[in-house]
Amino acid sequence: MGDPAGISPELAAKLVASDEFRAAAQLVIFGDLRIFEGGAKVAGVPVDVEVVTDGASIPEDMVRPVFVDLANLGPDQVVPATATLEGGKFATENFRRALLLAKSGAADAVFFTPFNKKAMRLAYDRYDDEIRFVRDVLKTSGPASEFNVLGGLWNARVTSHIPLSQVASAISEEAILRSLALADQALRSAGFSPPRIAVAGLNPHAGDGGNFGREEIDIIEPAVRRAAAQGLTVQGPFPSDTVFLRAKNGDFDAVLTMYHDQGQIAMKLMGFDRGVTLIGGFPFPICTPAHGTAYDIAGRGIANLGASREALLLAIRMGADLRARRGAVGKAEPELA
Repeated sequence: MGDPAGISPELAAKLVASDEFRAAAQLVIFGDLRIFEGGAKVAGVPVDVEVVTDGASIPEDMVRPVFVDLANLGPDQVVPATATLEGGKFATENFRRALLLAKSGAADAVFFTPFNKKAMRLAYDRYDDEIRFVRDVLKTSGPASEFNVLGGLWNARVTSHIPLSQVASAISEEAILRSLALADQALRSAGFSPPRIAVAGLNPHAGDGGNFGREEIDIIEPAVRRAAAQGLTVQGPFPSDTVFLRAKNGDFDAVLTMYHDQGQIAMKLMGFDRGVTLIGGFPFPICTPAHGTAYDIAGRGIANLGASREALLLAIRMGADLRARRGAVGKAEPELA
């Protein structure tokens, strides 16, 4: 469960009550049962879960979704539509517990309803974004990235949460190659074989032959050639103001952009209510809807389930692929946390 002051409790309750997901995966939910029940009341759905207390074992033979009640937030501590320290502690602890369950091998994927970054920073002073938090919890330092997913179209990026003034200096051949390799790996895990990746330029008109900057000539083009030589299906660089039109029309499965908003704006314009964020590069997939906590409609029971549904479906699909690749046999363990 994510931030308690927005639509996250409502979304969590709707997803857990859905026959679609109860049939598709074994769900384990971390949070406070009182907050979950409040979300179910807002959503108008029943609470039909098996409750276990913090520290108790998760049943191996799961018949219903299992709710691990951490009893970590009283309803009177929630300030509606407000980012608070208490809300941040709630969300970070729920996320940490889900990550550790997946790290143990008892879950195949992690899904979370939206966080509020201000609340997360109040609770965890090292919190830059979810990638930093996941690295800290899992104690890893390898390449990782956020991917935006809209149906069959993906967006990967070379740089992410840094000032725009630092983007050009952060782009290198090696950084682009790492991003392409990670994107190729994540896309294959989601069923693309081989994934077709377009690379966007940094400058207007992809530099216009050097008239508007040389990053395309000196850095991006050589990186694309090296990636192609390594066997990746990759083309570019293309002007960023038109490459998404080609991708939307089916020419590519993914677009690698040079910075955060270069791809985010395009993807959210095409489908804000269906967009998914995948955190890739870790031993298991981590998915969430691409939208935020929607404080403006919290508690009204009108939250759109579209993006959360797509995110959970992707987590299930990629978790199943991970299980297959692990060569697991016998009765399935819980698939989601």
